Amino acid sequence: MRLLTRLIAVATTVTALSAVPAAAAPQLVVNGTFTAGTAPWWNSANTSTAVDAGRLRVTVTGGTANPWDAMVAQNDIPLAQGKAYTLSFDASASAAVTAVTTVQLADAPYTNTLTRSLSLSTTSKRFSFPFTSGLGTTAGQVSFQLGKNAGFSFFLDNVSLTEQAPSGPVAMTDGFYVDPGSNPATWVRSNPGDSRAARIQSAIASKPMARWIGGWSGDVGAAVSAYVSAADAADKLPVLVAYNIPGRDACGGHSGGGAGSEAEYKSWISAFASGIGARPAVVIIEPDSLGDFACMDDAAVQARNRMLTYATEQFRDKAPNTWAYLDAGNAGWVAAGTMATRLSNAGVGNIRGFAVNVSNYYPTAQSAAYASSVNGALGGGAKWVIDTSRNGKGSNGEWCNPAGRQLGTPAQVGGDGGTEMLLWVKVPGDSDGNCGIAPDTPAGQFSPALAVRLIDGT
Repeated sequence: MRLLTRLIAVATTVTALSAVPAAAAPQLVVNGTFTAGTAPWWNSANTSTAVDAGRLRVTVTGGTANPWDAMVAQNDIPLAQGKAYTLSFDASASAAVTAVTTVQLADAPYTNTLTRSLSLSTTSKRFSFPFTSGLGTTAGQVSFQLGKNAGFSFFLDNVSLTEQAPSGPVAMTDGFYVDPGSNPATWVRSNPGDSRAARIQSAIASKPMARWIGGWSGDVGAAVSAYVSAADAADKLPVLVAYNIPGRDACGGHSGGGAGSEAEYKSWISAFASGIGARPAVVIIEPDSLGDFACMDDAAVQARNRMLTYATEQFRDKAPNTWAYLDAGNAGWVAAGTMATRLSNAGVGNIRGFAVNVSNYYPTAQSAAYASSVNGALGGGAKWVIDTSRNGKGSNGEWCNPAGRQLGTPAQVGGDGGTEMLLWVKVPGDSDGNCGIAPDTPAGQFSPALAVRLIDGT
């Protein structure tokens, strides 16, 4: 398989070059040790700076309302969208305080690609934060925001921002996998004489999209393994959806079903993760499963949390090169703080992060703003992806085969406001159910008429 070939090639290269010193990772912060004074670091109002015993001392002199009202920062940091970095530094304070560090745009709208809270004490501590940049800019900024405190000194030393060696499923592959067995692709092959076939092939079937795996997939371990193996052989990144939670679509939608019991689900999701193994993949875990709590009693919610937590543990432990994302609903469903609590209770800390807008229509910018709020309520440590399969014209407030919708941005790494990836999770042209402009097309069934309307935006 391609992954094995890559690993052998890497091992051979390491052996051949073992006598050559490794090149240092590119350093993007200037004067992070302050041996040349304070420049090019700058400080805002309510602060003063000096070099003290080889480290930067920032004295916070005034009371402030916001963290950014008292800060020290360095501008002109180049960042590449989708590239991995690590921000590291030593920090302490003359009193126990909380501060914030960011990597962000230096000018409005000050978009963050990293935000972390710092608990500081009089003992110097080493902080290290890896992140994948959602920004592509030459005008980045590393900041330390010290407001909401006053009458103390902040000490900073050994600041570095370095590119990380490629890792994870994106770095292990060369682009996203185009599913040759998707519903649109299958329909095109079966209907070569249909006047719509060429348009559906060009606009939809030829694009990367997710493969949904559920009870219809048969032996789940074998189905997943076959799909991921095909992607691996092509050196492409597959996107899969795990969709088999018991009591699925609890609020009476068109996609009810799922495994028959908690035990059955745990066996199923364990086999799913094992089917991926060490090969690279992206997995969206159980769309809608954290959005429909209003239709569930407390016992059902607790059971669902157990199953989802178990799922996150399985991908963490059995699929080390998979980035898994728990579904987090959409911008018009559950308040961000409430969703953050639900994600936390369902084990989001075990995996890469969460997905928003799956099978919905909210614009990318609105979805990114919602996801950023969810992430902030989680403490800022998660990544997120957005389903852009059908959001080209945004939402009209309807979710079940609404008219006038359009295809969105095809799969890519990076996106608005720190988004890690834009993905086509919902398969364009697959019905949401017997509703809207496809009243006779069951959920999950492909409709060429729906597909063409998404292409045309009608």
